[in-house]
Amino acid sequence: MPALLAAAPLALIIALMLGLRWPAARAGLAGLAVALGVAYLGFGYGDAVLGEIGPARAGVFAFAEAGFTAATILWIIFPALCVYEIQKRSGAFDVIRAGLASVSTDRRVQVLLIAWFFALFMEGAAGFGTPVALAAPLLVSLGFAPLKAVTLALIGHAAGVSFGAVGTPIVAQADLTGISAQAIGQWTGLMHLLVGAVLVVLLMRVADDGRFVMRDSALAALAALCFLAPAALIAFAVGPELPTFAGAAIGAVIFVFALKRLGLERADEAAADDGAKRAESGGGNASERPGAKALLHAAAPYLVIVGLILASRMIVPLTEMLRAFSLAWSLPGGFSGRFEYLYHPGTMLMTGFILGALLQGRRLHDLLSAAGAAARRLAPVVVALLAMLAISRLMVHAQMIDTLAEAVARTGPIWPLFAAGVGGLGTFVTGSATASNILLSEFQMASARSLDLPAVIMLAAQSFGAALGNMACPHNIIAGGATVGLRGREGDVLRATLMPAVVYAALGGVVTLILVG
Repeated sequence: MPALLAAAPLALIIALMLGLRWPAARAGLAGLAVALGVAYLGFGYGDAVLGEIGPARAGVFAFAEAGFTAATILWIIFPALCVYEIQKRSGAFDVIRAGLASVSTDRRVQVLLIAWFFALFMEGAAGFGTPVALAAPLLVSLGFAPLKAVTLALIGHAAGVSFGAVGTPIVAQADLTGISAQAIGQWTGLMHLLVGAVLVVLLMRVADDGRFVMRDSALAALAALCFLAPAALIAFAVGPELPTFAGAAIGAVIFVFALKRLGLERADEAAADDGAKRAESGGGNASERPGAKALLHAAAPYLVIVGLILASRMIVPLTEMLRAFSLAWSLPGGFSGRFEYLYHPGTMLMTGFILGALLQGRRLHDLLSAAGAAARRLAPVVVALLAMLAISRLMVHAQMIDTLAEAVARTGPIWPLFAAGVGGLGTFVTGSATASNILLSEFQMASARSLDLPAVIMLAAQSFGAALGNMACPHNIIAGGATVGLRGREGDVLRATLMPAVVYAALGGVVTLILVG
């Protein structure tokens, strides 16, 4: 009964968004009302749980955490929208689209370059929603509908979320459990290597409305191998900090080289015709090949962003200096927040927006106009984001998530089948693989001990699962949709990403069961 009560807010949100097609704001507010009732009446929130601070302060403090977290997420969405607006106004998207067409006229190849390699690269460099915020607008510029663009970006970056921004999710696990971060990363990389190609297949099927021919199998296998093999090798040889970032960079180079060598860059006739139509509808001409100078000019904001992120993550003295500046607070009962405002990806995005636009020759008026348009598009997102985050913080502090996880663990010997799913549940609620690992790694350790299972493999299953939850997390969907104006259709995105997340969780469960056996 407690587990059913704990699941009620999430079940309601999924039912409203999937079944009744409610927008995220309405569904989130309804879910929040149920979460408040369940937390206070069913779990004794502020009484049996956190009774030392009382019911009123327990509620206020949870909402304070939600508001603070929402602000840090909005600081990613807003500058990402600014970049999108200035790129649209400057015609840079047309140049980038033509540049991608010079690699291949096949939209499926272009999707792999953006939604797979570019999104994974940004996940490894920055994380925290940056990949979707940057990849989705680029996909829209290629002619993809906003709904499909967000779906592709969410699915495409998921395989790298286990390692996140410079290994943060797995480093957090190691700090909590005392097990080597490299050991956890090795098993996590192996799990993705074994089943990660499924994500590429799903990505290509979404990109082409379910059409999947023999040539697509070759493309999917090539793209999967180009990222997953280097990522796993780096995880085994180096550690968890670089698999996503370096794996994507190395993989993209190998992929483009292999395309040319194998002749896979040439689209079949139907795909080429469709790609040309998409290019025309987007305002560009796929046959025009921009020069290197034009491409650098058009890509200036992205190049600045990548450069800043790499410098801030890879130059240790700079990293330490930037992270020394933070806004942090804590309240009784374990409520807290921390915002490293110079190190945060949003600050890199805003700097990239300003410097990149200036390098393109934009004037102050252009920047202010783009920022104004971005702000107008941002406003409707706030309610939905706050509601979802408030549910998350209530469920964490009222121990509703613990109750759900413990209920699943009672499955006994077949528990490894569900371990990845629990990691995904943690990310679905919190929106962060790192938060999911912090929340559930000790639980996974305890389950491993009680069932006499290898703890390191169960922690890897947790990290694997935490990645897949990122695909379907409501407030990730809200944040990604905001960058392409997809307000009110978040349920459609959830409908498109939930099944891939479930399929990947099931595969992860099978792999975990085999590995522990």
